[in-house]
Amino acid sequence: MIPALRTHWRLVRVGLHLGYGLAVAAVVYPLAGRPAQLKLKQRWSRQLLGMLGVRLQAKATPLPSATLLVANHISWLDIYVINALAPAAFICKADVRSWPFIGWLCERTETVFMPRGSRNAAKQAGEIVALRLRQGWRVAVFPEGTTSDGGEVLPFHGALLQGAMDASCRVQPLALRYLDGDGRLSTAPAYCGDTTLLQSLRRIAAAPRLHVRLDVLPPLDGHGAERRALAATAWRAIRHSLNRDDAGGTSLEEEPQDFSLAAT
Repeated sequence: MIPALRTHWRLVRVGLHLGYGLAVAAVVYPLAGRPAQLKLKQRWSRQLLGMLGVRLQAKATPLPSATLLVANHISWLDIYVINALAPAAFICKADVRSWPFIGWLCERTETVFMPRGSRNAAKQAGEIVALRLRQGWRVAVFPEGTTSDGGEVLPFHGALLQGAMDASCRVQPLALRYLDGDGRLSTAPAYCGDTTLLQSLRRIAAAPRLHVRLDVLPPLDGHGAERRALAATAWRAIRHSLNRDDAGGTSLEEEPQDFSLAAT
């Protein structure tokens, strides 16, 4: 397919899929039980990746409930990458609420929005994290507090990990990287700097062969830990995983299972 036509076709499909997601979130999602909600969220996310031509490759490692997922942050797409493997409730910056359609969709699917630079908000978010973990939910956070282009992992803030400690739950580090068809780092999905959401979406849709690797690293015990030490340990684990692949070269055949649906 001609690249420009492929890009437009992907964007059209994503627009229709977003409309479908809004309808499901408004009518079906509130009436579904928790297991059904997770399946809806997971399937919608996998379909979104497929429509954008993004191949998610990861080991089919079961991630138990009552776990805090901790990942490096590159793009708005990270949320759906993680949901495609292990659907979770997310803690996000308050700016996401104002995004057209996506903000409303996130709000309807248990996302907790946290204002920037507010210690009280961070404390409240930590309390919500602990509550959800005690209820048996998976919760996901991006402790960097912002995005990067994927070439580095920024320092982790420990405040959002407090909830795992309060609930005595495990912390699950996830190392996330976007790659082109040759296994090289791709910055196409990066949502940082002055990039707008629409620009980021168009770049992703225009990428001919985009892969995302999600590595599930050894879990950490949040019971009795100190939050700064826990954050530093998670940061080192993710950074080591990404640096190891950068040094040795990344083979797209190492994690052959594909979790995207409706790929183009």
